[in-house]
Amino acid sequence: MMRGKFITLEGIDGAGKSTHHAWLVEHLRKRGREVVATREPGGTELGEKLRALLLSEPMHIETEALLMFAARREHLAKLILPALDSGKWVVSDRFTDASFAYQGGGRGLSPEKLMALENWVQEGFQPDLTLVFDLPADLACSRLAGTGNAPDRFEQETRDFFQRVREAYLVRATRYPQRMRVIDAGKSVGEIQKELEVMFAIY
Repeated sequence: MMRGKFITLEGIDGAGKSTHHAWLVEHLRKRGREVVATREPGGTELGEKLRALLLSEPMHIETEALLMFAARREHLAKLILPALDSGKWVVSDRFTDASFAYQGGGRGLSPEKLMALENWVQEGFQPDLTLVFDLPADLACSRLAGTGNAPDRFEQETRDFFQRVREAYLVRATRYPQRMRVIDAGKSVGEIQKELEVMFAIY
Protein backbone atom coordinates (compact mmCIF):
# COMPACT_ATOMS: atom_id res chain seq x y z
CA MET A 1 0.00 0.00 0.00
CA MET A 2 1.29 3.45 -0.93
CA ARG A 3 1.88 5.72 2.05
CA GLY A 4 -0.40 8.75 2.30
CA LYS A 5 0.65 12.40 2.12
CA PHE A 6 0.90 14.75 5.10
CA ILE A 7 -0.08 18.34 4.28
CA THR A 8 -0.01 21.18 6.80
CA LEU A 9 -1.44 24.70 6.66
CA GLU A 10 0.27 27.53 8.52
CA GLY A 11 -0.01 31.28 9.00
CA ILE A 12 -0.71 33.95 11.58
CA ASP A 13 -4.15 34.20 13.14
CA GLY A 14 -6.48 36.05 10.78
CA ALA A 15 -4.83 34.78 7.58
CA GLY A 16 -7.83 32.61 6.67
CA LYS A 17 -5.95 29.36 7.16
CA SER A 18 -8.86 27.46 8.76
CA THR A 19 -11.20 28.41 5.89
CA HIS A 20 -8.74 27.07 3.33
CA HIS A 21 -8.12 23.97 5.43
CA ALA A 22 -11.80 23.00 5.23
CA TRP A 23 -11.92 23.73 1.50
CA LEU A 24 -8.76 21.75 0.74
CA VAL A 25 -9.99 18.70 2.64
CA GLU A 26 -13.20 18.64 0.59
CA HIS A 27 -11.33 19.32 -2.66
CA LEU A 28 -9.03 16.35 -2.10
CA ARG A 29 -11.94 14.11 -1.19
CA LYS A 30 -13.71 15.05 -4.40
CA ARG A 31 -10.57 13.99 -6.26
CA GLY A 32 -10.85 10.55 -4.70
CA ARG A 33 -8.42 10.87 -1.81
CA GLU A 34 -9.25 9.41 1.58
CA VAL A 35 -8.50 12.39 3.82
CA VAL A 36 -8.20 12.83 7.57
CA ALA A 37 -8.76 16.43 8.69
CA THR A 38 -7.09 17.45 11.93
CA ARG A 39 -5.59 20.39 13.81
CA GLU A 40 -2.93 21.44 16.30
CA PRO A 41 -2.89 21.71 19.15
CA GLY A 42 -5.47 18.93 19.28
CA GLY A 43 -6.34 16.08 16.97
CA THR A 44 -6.74 13.49 19.73
CA GLU A 45 -8.78 13.31 22.91
CA LEU A 46 -5.76 14.22 25.03
CA GLY A 47 -4.60 16.79 22.50
CA GLU A 48 -7.94 18.62 22.65
CA LYS A 49 -7.69 18.81 26.45
CA LEU A 50 -4.22 20.28 26.13
CA ARG A 51 -5.52 22.68 23.48
CA ALA A 52 -8.11 24.02 25.93
CA LEU A 53 -5.35 24.75 28.43
CA LEU A 54 -3.00 26.28 25.87
CA LEU A 55 -5.61 28.65 24.45
CA SER A 56 -6.90 29.87 27.80
CA GLU A 57 -4.44 29.52 30.68
CA PRO A 58 -1.46 31.83 31.28
CA MET A 59 1.78 29.84 31.52
CA HIS A 60 5.55 30.03 31.28
CA ILE A 61 6.82 30.02 27.70
CA GLU A 62 8.72 26.75 28.20
CA THR A 63 5.60 25.14 29.68
CA GLU A 64 3.70 26.30 26.60
CA ALA A 65 6.26 24.78 24.24
CA LEU A 66 6.42 21.50 26.17
CA LEU A 67 2.63 21.16 26.13
CA MET A 68 2.54 21.89 22.40
CA PHE A 69 5.03 19.11 21.71
CA ALA A 70 3.35 16.74 24.16
CA ALA A 71 0.10 17.17 22.22
CA ARG A 72 2.07 16.72 18.98
CA ARG A 73 3.66 13.45 20.13
CA GLU A 74 0.19 12.09 20.93
CA HIS A 75 -1.11 13.41 17.61
CA LEU A 76 1.63 11.63 15.69
CA ALA A 77 1.32 8.35 17.55
CA LYS A 78 -2.45 8.09 17.67
CA LEU A 79 -3.61 9.73 14.43
CA ILE A 80 -1.10 11.06 11.89
CA LEU A 81 1.32 8.17 11.47
CA PRO A 82 -1.31 5.38 11.55
CA ALA A 83 -3.41 7.24 8.96
CA LEU A 84 -0.45 7.77 6.64
CA ASP A 85 0.64 4.16 6.98
CA SER A 86 -2.85 3.05 5.92
CA GLY A 87 -2.63 5.14 2.74
CA LYS A 88 -4.77 8.06 3.88
CA TRP A 89 -3.85 11.69 3.36
CA VAL A 90 -3.71 13.86 6.49
CA VAL A 91 -4.39 17.61 6.28
CA SER A 92 -3.56 19.46 9.49
CA ASP A 93 -4.37 23.00 10.53
CA ARG A 94 -0.88 23.77 11.94
CA PHE A 95 2.07 21.56 12.89
CA THR A 96 5.66 22.16 14.09
CA ASP A 97 6.31 25.24 11.95
CA ALA A 98 3.77 26.97 14.18
CA SER A 99 5.93 26.28 17.24
CA PHE A 100 8.94 27.89 15.59
CA ALA A 101 6.78 30.86 14.56
CA TYR A 102 4.73 31.39 17.73
CA GLN A 103 6.85 30.10 20.60
CA GLY A 104 10.08 30.97 18.79
CA GLY A 105 9.44 34.11 16.75
CA GLY A 106 6.53 35.43 18.78
CA ARG A 107 7.60 34.63 22.32
CA GLY A 108 11.36 34.44 21.88
CA LEU A 109 12.05 30.85 22.92
CA SER A 110 15.45 29.80 21.60
CA PRO A 111 15.46 27.83 18.34
CA GLU A 112 17.89 25.36 19.91
CA LYS A 113 15.28 24.31 22.49
CA LEU A 114 12.59 24.01 19.83
CA MET A 115 14.91 21.97 17.59
CA ALA A 116 15.67 19.61 20.48
CA LEU A 117 11.95 19.06 21.04
CA GLU A 118 11.34 18.64 17.32
CA ASN A 119 14.08 16.03 17.00
CA TRP A 120 12.90 14.14 20.07
CA VAL A 121 9.19 14.12 19.23
CA GLN A 122 9.35 13.73 15.43
CA GLU A 123 12.56 11.75 14.89
CA GLY A 124 13.09 13.38 11.49
CA PHE A 125 9.45 13.20 10.39
CA GLN A 126 8.23 16.26 8.44
CA PRO A 127 5.19 17.18 6.32
CA ASP A 128 5.27 16.38 2.62
CA LEU A 129 3.95 19.87 1.86
CA THR A 130 3.36 22.98 4.00
CA LEU A 131 1.25 25.91 2.80
CA VAL A 132 2.05 29.19 4.55
CA PHE A 133 -0.77 31.72 4.26
CA ASP A 134 1.04 35.04 4.51
CA LEU A 135 -0.68 38.26 5.56
CA PRO A 136 0.58 41.59 6.97
CA ALA A 137 0.11 41.79 10.72
CA ASP A 138 -2.05 44.93 10.51
CA LEU A 139 -4.52 43.27 8.19
CA ALA A 140 -4.56 40.08 10.26
CA CYS A 141 -5.36 42.04 13.43
CA SER A 142 -8.11 43.92 11.60
CA ARG A 143 -9.66 40.67 10.43
CA LEU A 144 -9.53 39.20 13.94
CA ALA A 145 -11.21 42.27 15.41
CA GLY A 146 -14.00 42.02 12.84
CA THR A 147 -15.00 38.43 13.56
CA GLY A 148 -17.00 39.26 16.68
CA ASN A 149 -15.70 36.09 18.34
CA ALA A 150 -14.14 36.07 21.79
CA PRO A 151 -10.38 35.92 21.18
CA ASP A 152 -8.29 33.12 22.67
CA ARG A 153 -4.98 33.69 24.45
CA PHE A 154 -3.01 33.87 21.21
CA GLU A 155 -5.51 36.01 19.32
CA GLN A 156 -5.28 38.59 22.12
CA GLU A 157 -1.62 39.24 21.34
CA THR A 158 -0.30 42.55 19.98
CA ARG A 159 0.38 43.55 16.40
CA ASP A 160 4.13 43.40 17.13
CA PHE A 161 3.75 39.81 18.30
CA PHE A 162 2.01 38.83 15.06
CA GLN A 163 4.64 40.67 13.06
CA ARG A 164 7.37 38.58 14.71
CA VAL A 165 5.35 35.42 14.03
CA ARG A 166 4.94 36.35 10.39
CA GLU A 167 8.64 37.06 9.98
CA ALA A 168 9.51 33.71 11.58
CA TYR A 169 7.24 31.88 9.14
CA LEU A 170 8.84 33.62 6.16
CA VAL A 171 12.35 32.88 7.38
CA ARG A 172 11.45 29.23 7.85
CA ALA A 173 9.84 29.06 4.40
CA THR A 174 13.07 30.41 2.89
CA ARG A 175 15.04 27.78 4.81
CA TYR A 176 12.86 24.88 3.66
CA PRO A 177 11.69 25.79 0.13
CA GLN A 178 11.45 22.13 -0.88
CA ARG A 179 8.33 21.62 1.26
CA MET A 180 7.05 25.10 2.22
CA ARG A 181 5.11 27.28 -0.23
CA VAL A 182 4.05 30.82 0.64
CA ILE A 183 0.58 31.91 -0.48
CA ASP A 184 -0.57 35.53 -0.53
CA ALA A 185 -3.47 35.46 1.93
CA GLY A 186 -4.42 39.00 0.96
CA LYS A 187 -6.04 37.67 -2.22
CA SER A 188 -9.73 36.80 -2.35
CA VAL A 189 -10.86 33.36 -1.19
CA GLY A 190 -11.75 32.48 -4.78
CA GLU A 191 -8.32 33.46 -6.10
CA ILE A 192 -6.58 31.40 -3.45
CA GLN A 193 -8.77 28.37 -4.14
CA LYS A 194 -7.94 28.57 -7.84
CA GLU A 195 -4.26 28.68 -6.94
CA LEU A 196 -4.67 25.61 -4.75
CA GLU A 197 -6.58 23.78 -7.49
CA VAL A 198 -3.68 24.27 -9.88
CA MET A 199 -1.15 23.24 -7.23
CA PHE A 200 -2.93 20.00 -6.33
CA ALA A 201 -3.75 19.08 -9.91
CA ILE A 202 -0.12 18.03 -10.26
CA TYR A 203 0.62 17.05 -6.66
